[in-house]
Amino acid sequence: MRFDDSLDTVLAADTATPFGAQSAWRQLTDLIGRGRAPAMPEAIKRLRSIRGQVPPPVRSASARGLAFAQPPAALVGLFGEDEPAIAAPVLSTARLSADEWVALIPALPPASRSLLRHRRDLPAAAVRALDSYGAADFALPQPDGAAPSEAPAIPLLAEPSDPIAPPDPAGPFAIAELVARLDAYQRDHGDLNRPPRPPVGAAPVDHFCFETDATGTIRWVDGPPREPLVGVLLGAGSAQVDGVASGAFRRRAPFADARLVIAGNSTAAGDWQLSATPAFEPISGRFTGYRGIARRPRSDERAEPVMLRRPAAEALRALVHELRTPTNAISGFAEMIEAQVLGPAPEPYRERAAVIRGSTRELLDAIDDVDTAARLEQRALVLRPGRVALAPLLSRIVGDLEPLMRLRGAVVDLRSTSQELDIAGDDIAVARIVGRLLGLAVGACAPDERLAVATARDGNMVALTIDLPRAFAGRAGDDLYRLDDQGEGAPLLGAGFALRLARNLAVELRGGLTIADDRLTLRLPAALDRDVGQLSN
Repeated sequence: MRFDDSLDTVLAADTATPFGAQSAWRQLTDLIGRGRAPAMPEAIKRLRSIRGQVPPPVRSASARGLAFAQPPAALVGLFGEDEPAIAAPVLSTARLSADEWVALIPALPPASRSLLRHRRDLPAAAVRALDSYGAADFALPQPDGAAPSEAPAIPLLAEPSDPIAPPDPAGPFAIAELVARLDAYQRDHGDLNRPPRPPVGAAPVDHFCFETDATGTIRWVDGPPREPLVGVLLGAGSAQVDGVASGAFRRRAPFADARLVIAGNSTAAGDWQLSATPAFEPISGRFTGYRGIARRPRSDERAEPVMLRRPAAEALRALVHELRTPTNAISGFAEMIEAQVLGPAPEPYRERAAVIRGSTRELLDAIDDVDTAARLEQRALVLRPGRVALAPLLSRIVGDLEPLMRLRGAVVDLRSTSQELDIAGDDIAVARIVGRLLGLAVGACAPDERLAVATARDGNMVALTIDLPRAFAGRAGDDLYRLDDQGEGAPLLGAGFALRLARNLAVELRGGLTIADDRLTLRLPAALDRDVGQLSN
């Protein structure tokens, strides 16, 4: 009696406003779908009347909520009349008798009957009813404005009413035209034996939400294209998962940052980090699947072991050597012209030689950075233990950056500390890290911007903190590592490369680099008073 009173209250509610219509829709479908109220004709009629006022996402959420809830035939027919994406959760899980299916199938649209044809658990009478609509459901749609008409049957042995016209000698040869079209397709899309390429200009996908059923098959996806994911069984075929996800699935337990590899050439292919929680039916407590989110791995984590590409690194080091030799020669000759070693030179020549010498110095720094990155990848970087005084190093680097500071109109504020701080590590590597970070920050400054640089002792580490310029404000650490800024004053190889090189060098020195919202912090081992050696690789 209480449920009937609730149904009467909902039927009497005001549905003139969008909020009222959505509220009534949710309440009526929930009460009727879960058997808490009878499927009275008045209630079904009210749902049909307000369906146009309810947005499709709300109707889709109601349909997903009724999956496995065994709604009555009247409510199944109501959802079956809707769009295929809304009708699919109800039609794929509804449990009706054979007579109810036979009475319901004629009222369904062709798209809904097509969804039912994918089910293998329907009664035999329902399957026969679906087969009887095959000719109508699989017919091609009529053009807009054209009335459907039945084509007259033509006897197979009937004489043609008109004589067959001879082929036009001036017309195109059919096979030659087909071959030309195949050649054009191969030019545009590649060899026919190769897998299709992803569409040009497709936006990269960095995350997606998903839902699975009780078997682990993906049934709903929000984010990337649905085709390569919907219907895929996690842990089999094109979607492989690691032991974290498979073990949690056996225990019906939540999991985080599990590995997922999707095969293929679509925008969803590649490595993913998977996190999900199990879902259970509120009434029966039955396990219904998982709901979660997948994201691309960050730059410091991979979904597969990182393989060393030694031949590529060796070739890169050989190329660096080939570039360094002529660049040094160009720089030396420009310096000779600027200093007038070979004789007097006009002022325009000396100015141009100074510009060339500055450009070659930047190019040599970039070559050294590439060489260092190749040595890091090959694990061939030699670090010599030493003791580096931080205050003189900062003063020297800031002095070298004065031309860039004047160009950008920026100021570097060195906040000195009361204690002298020394870093334990290779002096060349330490100078390269600090110089690249300060140069990157100054190069991104806006006019009249001030950067604060502070040093402090942090346990057994020395912490160097640099304010991020306003151009980098609001960017996460991963975004900065992928940044490819080639503006005036930016590093020659890009800001992202300079940050990644500084981070990798800091790790080799047993330190690290962290990026917060408004500052970046470099931590390197502090030089101890006692004689302690540093392990070098």
